[in-house]
Amino acid sequence: MEKTYNPEHIEAKYRDVWEKDGLFSSNLNSKSKNTFSIVLPPPNVTGSLHMGHAFQHTIMDVYTRYNRSKGSQTLWQPGTDHAGIATQMVVERQLGQENISRHDLGRDKFTEKVWDWKSKSGGTITSQMRRLGASVDWERERFTMDKELSEAVKKVFIDLYNEDLIYRGKRLVNWDPVLLTAVSDLEVISTEETGFLWHIKYPVIGSDEILVVATTRPETMLGDSAVAVHPEDSRYQHLIGKMIALPLSDRKIPIIADDYVDMEFGTGCVKITPAHDFNDYEIGQRHNLETINILTDDARINLNAPEAYQGLDRFDARKAIVQDLEKQSSIAKIDGHTLMVPRGDRTHSIIEPYMTDQWFVKVKPLAEPAIEAVKKGDIRFVPENWNKTYFNWMENIEDWCISRQIWWGHRIPAWYDKSGKIYVANNLEEAQAQAGIDNDLVQDEDVLDTWFSSALWPFSTLGWPENTPELARFYPTSVLVTGFDIIFFWVARMIMFGLKFTGDVPFKDIYITGLIKDGNGQKMSKSKGNVLDPIDLIDGISLEDLLVKRTQGMMQPKLTEKIKKQTKKEFPDGIPAFGTDAIRFTFAALASFGRDIKFDLKRVEGYRNFCNKLWNASRFVLMNLESQSIDFNSKLSSPDKWILSRLQHTKIEVEKHLSEYRLDLMSQSLYDFVWHDYCDWYLELSKPLLENNLTKKGTQATLLKVLTEILILLHPIIPFITEEIFEQSQKLIDSSTEKLISKKFPEPDKALFNKDAELEIDWLKQFILGIRQIRGEMNITPGKPLPCFVQNLNSLDKTFIKNNESIIFALAKLKNVEILLDNDNEPESAIALVGEMKILIPLAGLIDKDQEIARLNKEIDKLNKLQLQFSGKLNNNQFISSAPEAVVEKEKLKLASVEQSLDELEIQLKKISQL
Repeated sequence: MEKTYNPEHIEAKYRDVWEKDGLFSSNLNSKSKNTFSIVLPPPNVTGSLHMGHAFQHTIMDVYTRYNRSKGSQTLWQPGTDHAGIATQMVVERQLGQENISRHDLGRDKFTEKVWDWKSKSGGTITSQMRRLGASVDWERERFTMDKELSEAVKKVFIDLYNEDLIYRGKRLVNWDPVLLTAVSDLEVISTEETGFLWHIKYPVIGSDEILVVATTRPETMLGDSAVAVHPEDSRYQHLIGKMIALPLSDRKIPIIADDYVDMEFGTGCVKITPAHDFNDYEIGQRHNLETINILTDDARINLNAPEAYQGLDRFDARKAIVQDLEKQSSIAKIDGHTLMVPRGDRTHSIIEPYMTDQWFVKVKPLAEPAIEAVKKGDIRFVPENWNKTYFNWMENIEDWCISRQIWWGHRIPAWYDKSGKIYVANNLEEAQAQAGIDNDLVQDEDVLDTWFSSALWPFSTLGWPENTPELARFYPTSVLVTGFDIIFFWVARMIMFGLKFTGDVPFKDIYITGLIKDGNGQKMSKSKGNVLDPIDLIDGISLEDLLVKRTQGMMQPKLTEKIKKQTKKEFPDGIPAFGTDAIRFTFAALASFGRDIKFDLKRVEGYRNFCNKLWNASRFVLMNLESQSIDFNSKLSSPDKWILSRLQHTKIEVEKHLSEYRLDLMSQSLYDFVWHDYCDWYLELSKPLLENNLTKKGTQATLLKVLTEILILLHPIIPFITEEIFEQSQKLIDSSTEKLISKKFPEPDKALFNKDAELEIDWLKQFILGIRQIRGEMNITPGKPLPCFVQNLNSLDKTFIKNNESIIFALAKLKNVEILLDNDNEPESAIALVGEMKILIPLAGLIDKDQEIARLNKEIDKLNKLQLQFSGKLNNNQFISSAPEAVVEKEKLKLASVEQSLDELEIQLKKISQL
């Protein structure tokens, strides 16, 4: 083995080897009774690997590699989503650089351009997945626009339409006036912004009374159909049913009563604009109000509004309306107001609730069996608390708008004749057969919402609607790993469509992960400049390049400078290269059931250190096996039996945590066993054993056996380094070409549990730690041989001392171990206890008492000053109220650490003073 661990070299080597040798193939273990299948949530073809992807892909890969090594026939199904709006925007932007629009090209040629872009640039995220070590079956990679998957989409649409579960109608949708299409709720980002609240006077006809109505969107008053009050509001009961003269208009609208109105908010009067507000639309439906759309597709005022405002952009119209209302003295007051503004996630334009003709799925009939499947336990949410979120949404579900007004995607298989009659069919020929051959038909221009095709993903990727062997073997899939933010948009729809079209659930478990946030608990976003790129963590990035990356495209100089300043503070030397395995271990260790997960680079650094420790430990083992024939039947010492017993416990813990989706606990179990039991203790215990001919062969066999099983246990989390170490060990032993990825996962061996060995080595550890503690407290150099006396022994203590004499001398660095009888005079000593046995280290000649007291007092003075500094900061109310919570917590941890160190030094000072 190389002296230094080099992740870059190792990772490049095995990425190619595993895939080339077909070791990710779903054909492996094809005769197994057991299967494990998981679908990759298809990332956008336009996308690149972000922290959320890397986190979830690591989790999925751990389970895939684990089940493969358990002997199951395993499929991790990869693929990408065509990402309708995002992909169209990318290609349109490229065309725009050549002063060409999609309309210049026409639909067919534009679609060809998109396919061309996809073939050249659409593989970024899949190449990055390979960097992460994702062991998906790449030969089965799918794309939502593949011919077979497109045919499945068409069949589902037609079947639902024929069952009257898909319809076309005029409904209120989220509308992006820049993209000129309906968008899903997931594509709408609500941001808190400052604006105004205009209080407008609405005169009651035939009365001197005026109702004051507040609005943040004065332009929508042109589409008002009523003013609503609460039916029990005594202030307005006498006005219910009367009419209002709508300002700036010649229309009259009624005063209605509805429980939706909050009597305590504002004046208790609410303007109702059914065509431009989702809540108002529901009220309008209840009261049969007129629905008046006053906007065009691009958010200009249309012909339904008074002539003075027609053609104006919505915000120009707002200014004109406010000015005209002020001229009429129709504004009671204007308040500053903080509100949530819905913006398109891609265009950043303000989204309008907009009444248009769209295609919808009647979801309630599909939702009922999907709710029942979770209630019966056919599908399990992990953690279970997400059941409530799922039920709450599913039981109040609304019809799903599935049409989008763009060109890239699955075009809706519907045709219209001149009278507007609809014919839904697989192709034009079938539609004409329905309509009559002489009928001139035009296909619907819209495409389907991307979520529609991805709802079929678990079964369309397996060949449905054909009864393929893959569908029979791998459906339902075993588990879905995804985030809580798409339970509604994707998870619920997969369940509904899976049950509807296959008669079975699409997956048995749904593991909902938390959201990766930065070290301060803030959501990662480009606008905050706190985004981390997993590839940068793997390869490293200089501060200069990181600054460019984080501020690229920013138009606000103040924000740019702020981000540069915080980046320089956080990463003064840039980000070092940690390698893939360290990143993967970090993600596995963070995979708790928490909703928010703080990502701290110190954790990555810690797991990089773990990889280094594993590398160095493996080098030690292999160096001590060189030119040796390994005899696994050799007699074993107590330390050998102890580490083998501890290994069996670790195997049980690992499998338990995996079954419960607690990768964080699984990672911790492995970390503790490898770092502490194997490296810190067993490797040290093995050194004197290797020098003894009676124990050498047994120790060599144990070193190799335990290392090999450690590598297999760790492989699902850190596959690259474990594969390389395993290859090096194989070269040394028998030159086998077998890969670690193909090794069987080790089962606990009941015969290797050994309580006696565990008791003996726990005693030995306490003995050695007692000596080391004395050295530390008395500031005695680690290598100085010490005289040692023991007193108050029982028979077991005597046996353990005799059995482990060479180890005690070697690891505790002792001159001798002598037994003191109860009536012997005790020398002036530092004392440690192992059970009731006393260990005494005579201090005569070992330390200068006065010098040590002076040193300790100096350290205590220094810590007292730090304690005053930290406590003063935390007692400052201004600091507590203004500093971020994460910063305050760090200061509290600093104070706690200082106070703990002070306590320890005070104890040491007391001990030495009493000598």
